[in-house]
Amino acid sequence: MAFAYHLIRTDAIKLVTLYAGLFVLFYKLVQLLKHDIKLLTGLAFVFRAVFILAIPNLSQDFYRFIWDGRMILEGFNPYVYTPESFISNNILPIFQAQELYDGMGSLSAGHFTNYPPLNQLCFVIAGWFAGKSILGSVIVMRLLIIAADLGTLYFGKKILTKLNLPVHNIFWYILNPFIIIELTGNLHFEGVMIFFLVWSLYLLYNGKWQWAAVLFACSVSVKLIPFLFLPLLYNWFMSSRPLDYARGDNTDKNTFMLSGRAESRPNGFLKLIIFYMIVFAITLVSFLPFYNPQSLSNYTETVGLWFQNFEFNASFYYLFREIGYGISGYNQIAVIGKLMGLTVCCGVIALALFRKTNTLQKLVTSMLLALALYYFLSTTVHPWYIATLLCLSIFTNYKFPLAWSFTVILSYLAYTNANNTENLWIITFEYVVVIAVFLFDLKKTKAIEN
Repeated sequence: MAFAYHLIRTDAIKLVTLYAGLFVLFYKLVQLLKHDIKLLTGLAFVFRAVFILAIPNLSQDFYRFIWDGRMILEGFNPYVYTPESFISNNILPIFQAQELYDGMGSLSAGHFTNYPPLNQLCFVIAGWFAGKSILGSVIVMRLLIIAADLGTLYFGKKILTKLNLPVHNIFWYILNPFIIIELTGNLHFEGVMIFFLVWSLYLLYNGKWQWAAVLFACSVSVKLIPFLFLPLLYNWFMSSRPLDYARGDNTDKNTFMLSGRAESRPNGFLKLIIFYMIVFAITLVSFLPFYNPQSLSNYTETVGLWFQNFEFNASFYYLFREIGYGISGYNQIAVIGKLMGLTVCCGVIALALFRKTNTLQKLVTSMLLALALYYFLSTTVHPWYIATLLCLSIFTNYKFPLAWSFTVILSYLAYTNANNTENLWIITFEYVVVIAVFLFDLKKTKAIEN
């Protein structure tokens, strides 16, 4: 495994060839074995087991995960202190502090943590069970991510069954080499966030919206991305949904059926407000153990950096950046980042107000489109970000996230040179393929809906 990682880091051609081969194998397996769910499930977790004892080589983030977890166990607030603030003063607050600091790199070490509380809990668990071993901590975190994938598989299959979609669709996510490498291999906790999100959608479909709100809040407390989906729930609670619930003869345009009984629109609005209140309350409570004015300021500042300071594997942003260079002669990321953020907000609100979400599939499709808009306009799109898009897509008719899970590996080619600079022609190829498939999906989906 270490040898395979070495090839990936040092030889761009072998990287693309190896991943392409894995992707073709994965595609063929799902197609050939789509009726043997047990075998596909076994293969998915066998492939994950290959990574159990491996130290990630494609990401440095796990060093910061371990640092944060051990800091909390030592009584330090990770939202208040940066690793750099300790090491620069020759203070080693935790075991293996210098090794963890060297591993995470200067960019991570120089900033406050941006990982929400439930994510921090995963780091604490790793520190609790393996506080003296980096490999031990990696194994604990990897087992948590694999457990989350098992949960996603379980609830994902249930949703697909209820939507009358092929159950094997779940393996476009679970068995995808991109997911196995980025989540299990590189220890990105998008998998845990996705588990809570899928579980929440399952409960929402079954009318258990209070518990769905609790699970939705857990998803937010792992990664903040699900906040983007909250406005989209407006039409879900306010629309007629005869396709998802028991049918009745007494429904009209002002009512919807929930568990066999008609509910008024005002009641739907009340439930929407309560849903929001539960999500925000649980999210806020999860932050309370870490709260002080300085930690709040540090956290919001760190999150803001992703919109105004960092850039990687972007699409439309790079086009606008070149226009900005032509006009002003310097990088306008601070201005462009804010404008793109505003555009995303307007786009999500438009989806919430004007796109019907009277079935779960339509709701998930709106989530997919909102998240796609966000990533198309982002300044930074790391490969593992695509995991959420890919998972949402299995409940819809859209295939572009699957194509993206293949082409996004090209972004790693930036790390094959000494300066870690991106080749914009390669980035262009990545997004030309993705956007072409996206446009085809739009045309195909429109034809189906009509």
